[in-house]
Amino acid sequence: MAHKKTGNSLLRFILSLILVLAILAISTLTLVDRSPIDEQDFYVETFENLDNLTFESSLGESWYVGWAKTNMTPEKPVDLVGYAPRGEYEYVSDSSFIKALSLSNGKSRVAWLNYEVLIVHPYLAKSIQNKIEESNLDIDQVIFTATHTHSGMGGYMPGPLGSIAFGGFDEEIVELITEKSFEALQSAISGEDTSKISFRKSDGSEWVSNRFVKDGPIDPFVRQLIFTKADGKKATFLTYSAHSTCLTTGYMGLSGDYPFFLTQNLEEEDFDFALFASGAVGSHKPNRPGNSLEDTKSYALSVAEAVKLKINYFGTVNQPSLAYAGLNLLLREPHLRITDNLRLRPWLFEWLVGDTNPHFDLTRVGNTLLISSSGEISGVFYEEWEKLARANGLNLIITSFNGGYMGYIIPDELYDENYHEAREMNWYGPGNGTYYDNLIQMMIRKAGELTP
Repeated sequence: MAHKKTGNSLLRFILSLILVLAILAISTLTLVDRSPIDEQDFYVETFENLDNLTFESSLGESWYVGWAKTNMTPEKPVDLVGYAPRGEYEYVSDSSFIKALSLSNGKSRVAWLNYEVLIVHPYLAKSIQNKIEESNLDIDQVIFTATHTHSGMGGYMPGPLGSIAFGGFDEEIVELITEKSFEALQSAISGEDTSKISFRKSDGSEWVSNRFVKDGPIDPFVRQLIFTKADGKKATFLTYSAHSTCLTTGYMGLSGDYPFFLTQNLEEEDFDFALFASGAVGSHKPNRPGNSLEDTKSYALSVAEAVKLKINYFGTVNQPSLAYAGLNLLLREPHLRITDNLRLRPWLFEWLVGDTNPHFDLTRVGNTLLISSSGEISGVFYEEWEKLARANGLNLIITSFNGGYMGYIIPDELYDENYHEAREMNWYGPGNGTYYDNLIQMMIRKAGELTP
């Protein structure tokens, strides 16, 4: 009789465990939504919003530009952000800077803020925007950019995922970055002077490759805006598609990776100020000679030489016309997958990740269009976008990490491949590649229709 009771108890325990696991699975997991994206309400509504989007625009008499940088290195070590949790940095290889570039035509002003960090989290971006608004700083549009270094500081990402994998959260770090950002912006604006602007493309194909598809398509170009003040001082805003992953997980120093050394080289040779903003870095890796600090410096020097010696396009941005707009995106429910067809339920994703701030900012500087994404766009789309831009009389520059992070945007045919970008980091489901491709094409056409 005792044996029978023991057996019944074990059976009840197993059944109870199965029930608990089933309830847990039902409450936390659901199926991937593979319904056609162009039939979704969010898709239709976003394109309607884009169709009705109005640019604020102005035409001045001259260009005015200013720039500045501030040091945001913490007084004591904080966790590194990039790859996997690594703990606090053990030493400062190179200080972390905030760079500000302001551009005005005497009637409107836009500004770019750049950070030597992995991403610009929405919480951090909001803190900086609030500071600017409270101080009545005269800026019509602020665009956030990042070098995307995987050896940068953490402390600015709230929420469970931020605590687990992205360097934790420290309000003092947010306050430090906010104050230093404002200081850089003020200094840039106060230093504005009349300027000439040019656009330049250089061939960096030797130093970047597709990190998932062998010999797959890439965006090979370094793109630059070059600003020359009346006193002869020069600044450059440049983008490139290679991930900032020359230094690896075992490196425990605080560093801006190759963008730090690239801009340092440019400032020693040709420019008084250089700002590196990550371009369409999705799917792209650096063709580095190795992963040591010296290898990273060598790689940066090679890219700098390509910037200077492999120029294949140069044009002048003459007319001082500025136009700007912003587009908030509507998306599918979050699709953080654990298998091909199972994903976390939206409530769990939102609890883990929090706000992703999906949006684009558009800025037309004369005949150059800058599209600033909060997502990590794959550069494999860029060739067709650039052809379309040229057909509309525009130079094209695309940047990422604009005050948010909405995951990778990759070609749809890669969605079911077992790639990190396709599985863990492609957050909003099937069809996103086509969605963004169509959106950016429409943005280019709208910007091309503007009358200076």
